Amino acid sequence: MKVRRALAGATFAIGAAALPASALAQTMPASDEWRFHAVLYGWLPDIGGKTDFPVPGGGPSINVDVSQILKNLNFTFMGTLEAQKGPWGVITDLIYLDVSGSKSKTRNVSLGNYELPANATLDAHLKVTGTIWTLSGEYTTYKDPNAQVDVMVGTRLLDLKQTLDYNFSTDLGPFVGPDRSGGSSVDLSYWDAIVAARGRFLFGADKEWFVPVYADAGTGQSRVTWQLLGGAGYQFKWGQVIAAWRYLEYDFKSSSKVENINFNGPMIGVGFNW
Repeated sequence: MKVRRALAGATFAIGAAALPASALAQTMPASDEWRFHAVLYGWLPDIGGKTDFPVPGGGPSINVDVSQILKNLNFTFMGTLEAQKGPWGVITDLIYLDVSGSKSKTRNVSLGNYELPANATLDAHLKVTGTIWTLSGEYTTYKDPNAQVDVMVGTRLLDLKQTLDYNFSTDLGPFVGPDRSGGSSVDLSYWDAIVAARGRFLFGADKEWFVPVYADAGTGQSRVTWQLLGGAGYQFKWGQVIAAWRYLEYDFKSSSKVENINFNGPMIGVGFNW
C-alpha cells in the first residue's frame, strides 16, 4: 500500500511535466531577471515509525514505536529558499529538529520478534535529532493569472540520530541486574533522488488567495520516500502567509535498523519576495 501511494505521487509529478510546451510559451513572462522567494515556517508534526535498538553484548534488540514516546519539540529550524530566472529555478528546503520524550511503565515495545513478558514494563527516554535537506532544480511548465505548475528533479538527505535510554522493571533475557538499564543509539544518513510537482492556484477579486499543493516521491539508499502538502495562503505586496498540512514518510530496506519513519502535521509559514 505504501509503495502504491509513493508511485501515485511520482505519477502525479511526471504527469504535470507533460503539460504542453505551447501553453508555457504563451504564459511565461518575458523578463529574464532573477526572482527570489524565501519562506520561514513552523511545522509541528507527529513523528511515527519503528526502530530496532541494538543492545550492548548482543541479544535481542529493543523494538520501539517512536510515536508512543516522542512528545516534546525541543528546538527546530525550518526554511525554504528559491531562485528563479524565466522558467528555470533552484529550490532548497532545510529542516533541523530536536525532539524528545519519555514513557514510564510502557509495554509498547518488543524484544526482537517477541512481545514484552507479562511481568515486565519499560521506562524509556527517546531523543531524535537531525536534518532533512532537499535540493532540487525546477522548471515552470504552465503559468497564467490563475495558476502555476512547476516540476522538479533533485535529491533529499535524511540525517537522523535516535538515542534510547531504557530501564526494564525486572530481569529478563539478557537484561539482568545492572544490564536492565542502559542506552542505545541508531544513526541514519540516507540520500535519495526525488521527482516532484508543485501547483499554485489563485482566486479572489485580486487573486490574493491561493491554494498551494506539492507531491514528491523518490528512492535511493532508502527503499522509498514520499511527501504530500496542501493548504491555503494569502498574498500581500511584500510576501505571503501560508497554512498547510504536510506528510513525509520513509520506508527503509530490510537491512536497516529503522523499519520506517514518518512526519505528519500542520505547518504555518511567512514568505518574502524580492
